Amino acid sequence: MSTTLKVKLKNEAMKAALLALYFALWFCALAFLAATTLRERPIPLSVFGFALLKAGICAKFMMLAQTVYPINIKQGRGMMRPLLSASVFYLLVVLCLSACESGLEALIHGRSFTGALLDFVASDPIHLLSISFVYWLIVWPYLIFSGMRLALGKETTDALFFDAPEIPKK
Repeated sequence: MSTTLKVKLKNEAMKAALLALYFALWFCALAFLAATTLRERPIPLSVFGFALLKAGICAKFMMLAQTVYPINIKQGRGMMRPLLSASVFYLLVVLCLSACESGLEALIHGRSFTGALLDFVASDPIHLLSISFVYWLIVWPYLIFSGMRLALGKETTDALFFDAPEIPKK
């Protein structure tokens, strides 16, 4: 295996791990909020396991979505339009993942996969809208960070966010 391929694989693995961690923080926080809202005592640890599993799968789906629909930042133009269009596409990917999750959950409980998908989409449009908004809010900061890395460069963006001693000059 060539050195450049090893470096690319290592970078992709690191990106996937960090993205999964980012999603895991969000999904575990939402699971914790849901459990405390429902006044579940003790809080079942299984909800966090499902949140971690969903985070890993969602990170993989997000990376695939970025491969299919990469963010295209052009110098001299703003980042908002490309990031908004990418965010809508990535949101649709996450919603499809959530619909499949509902279907799998139904199968685990002995119900119909197709029926669960239809319920996910049609049973409560306001709930679907609220989930979409929350997922968009989760994806949006990640996309802004990714867009900044594309526009400013990895080193400059990392220096701005992670307290590097000095920002590299272009």
